[in-house]
Amino acid sequence: MKIYLKPRNSTLFFFFFFIVFHLSPCFSEDCGESYNCGELVNIRYPFWGNKKERVCGQQEFKLNCKNNQTTTVYINSLEYNVLRINQSNNRMRIARSDLFENYCPENEIQVATMNGHRFVYSSNNQNISVWYNCTTDNEIQIPDTYKFWCGGKWEKLRRPNYAFEPSAKSWSLERGECGMNIEVMVTREGLKEGIKERKSLVEKAVKWGFDVEYENWYKDACNECNENGGKCGGNNTYPYYCICTNGIASSYDCKAPLLPLLPPPAPNIIKGSNDTWKKIMIGVGSGLGGIVIMSLIFLIRNHLNKTKHPHASSSILLPNNSRDRLMKALDQHGENSMAVPLFSYQELVRATDKFNTTNELGDGGFGTVYYGKLRDGREVAVKRLFQNSYRKVEHFMNEVEILTRLRHPHLVILYGCASRHCRELLLVYEFVPNGTVADHLHGIQARPGELPWLTRLKIAIETASALAFLHASETIHRDVKTTNILVDNNFNVKVADFGLSRLFPTQVTHVSTSPQGSPGYVDPEYQECYQLTKKSDVFSFGVVLVELISSKPAVDITRHRHEINLSTMAINKIQNGELDDFVDPCLGFKTDERIRDMICRVAELAFQCLQSVRDTRPSMLETLQILKNIENRS
Repeated sequence: MKIYLKPRNSTLFFFFFFIVFHLSPCFSEDCGESYNCGELVNIRYPFWGNKKERVCGQQEFKLNCKNNQTTTVYINSLEYNVLRINQSNNRMRIARSDLFENYCPENEIQVATMNGHRFVYSSNNQNISVWYNCTTDNEIQIPDTYKFWCGGKWEKLRRPNYAFEPSAKSWSLERGECGMNIEVMVTREGLKEGIKERKSLVEKAVKWGFDVEYENWYKDACNECNENGGKCGGNNTYPYYCICTNGIASSYDCKAPLLPLLPPPAPNIIKGSNDTWKKIMIGVGSGLGGIVIMSLIFLIRNHLNKTKHPHASSSILLPNNSRDRLMKALDQHGENSMAVPLFSYQELVRATDKFNTTNELGDGGFGTVYYGKLRDGREVAVKRLFQNSYRKVEHFMNEVEILTRLRHPHLVILYGCASRHCRELLLVYEFVPNGTVADHLHGIQARPGELPWLTRLKIAIETASALAFLHASETIHRDVKTTNILVDNNFNVKVADFGLSRLFPTQVTHVSTSPQGSPGYVDPEYQECYQLTKKSDVFSFGVVLVELISSKPAVDITRHRHEINLSTMAINKIQNGELDDFVDPCLGFKTDERIRDMICRVAELAFQCLQSVRDTRPSMLETLQILKNIENRS
């Protein structure tokens, strides 16, 4: 979106800019200090707390020091004791505060989750299943080795507690047999230590803690900032900036352009000294002197922008009669409420080499995606939405809101977006280097034998895992297809493109929407009545399954008219027992009995997903479990 300021307005803007920066004292000097509390020392950005103020870190990384001994952090409204922070590998060891001193709670406690947060569980963790207040009248007598006591009120009634590590899952209890069940997470090393004295397993587990990994997107930029004498900070609008020695913030390091950031409130100058008034006078003088310079720079850059960016054509810029609607829509969502880093237009132009066509990764109905590289070295995919309109704003906001709210290993990561002051709607994602599943099945990267069956099954399971997570979070993807399933060099899945997604109200069976989706993947019931449910994603996923089996595209007008839609073709082939002619011959369906059995089972599952009546389809969670069972049987 291109915005031109009249010279008078631009002068007022820069006057305000300079007065704010030079009247306010520079950013807090405490940003140079590290966080120290008890055994935790020398903890730096993105963490803050204690003497490190809010402007010195990112919101989610606030640390609380208790009695200069214990550090805690809140993750999804649950408090954890921070036992260790390793900033070299972005890993923390934490333990639940509510269990740390009392590992035998008498009432139900909050379920721990990292969903939608910057922290994720480490693969080094294991779950211990802990059962409290249990009856001794079990049909199967559980060995006493799994029993433990902790002085709770139930023990006066001789009602024991049990703890089962993963290897002891053959022993099980029902909820009716015990008063409460919780899952206690612990590292593999902690579990090994706890099993040495099993009766204190739970106590050792909650004291030992478990590992989480966190995302520090600006680590390299912060290191460069520190090397240049700066200090790293952040606020609600800019999660990262570099505070230079003169106290002014810059976008990356002290050599980068300045940012129009609002520093912390100025101290009460009524109580100030002569030095304070000197700072004010210097600030006013600097501001007035800078007005002329900055106004000239602005006018020159404004003129150059008109001639320098031929790619910013009128077909991309927002028409005047739609600008007010666009700005209103963005304001309603609130730029500051979008907890995502904001990039300038110039930065993304530079990253993509002016949206060079040689950097195009692909395009679709909503925009073109370009490869880019940011100043901090991150490789990114920049989605440049087509002609700006109210509809595209909705697409833009959907992606931002969903991907900042939900985090999952198999959902693509949104690094940020352009601010509302940008001339275009731009989204910045992690770069997933190996294309889409469609590319490898029947596209530009398709090669016979390159995608063996077990890899395809893995892709199906990881995609189902991401969709089941979305549904559990009351979100419908609404555009599930193989071109929206990205894979890295190890064929790990990242589900992408949430522009059509919908948040699904709780206690509602369906929502009515205008027709959306991609040909060949759309739920037949949705096509008829436009009532969207989670089962709409299940149908689309069924099409993905038969693509994985057959290596055929979802729609092909060169096929027989009754087989143009792959879903119709698959249903007929499966019903008539004609899988031999349908399955990709490179998969070994006719020569390997084990693979044949797995493919037949996946085909049965796909058949259930493709039922025209949505109530007869399995849920996404059931679909995921069936796929995992097929994998385990192999």
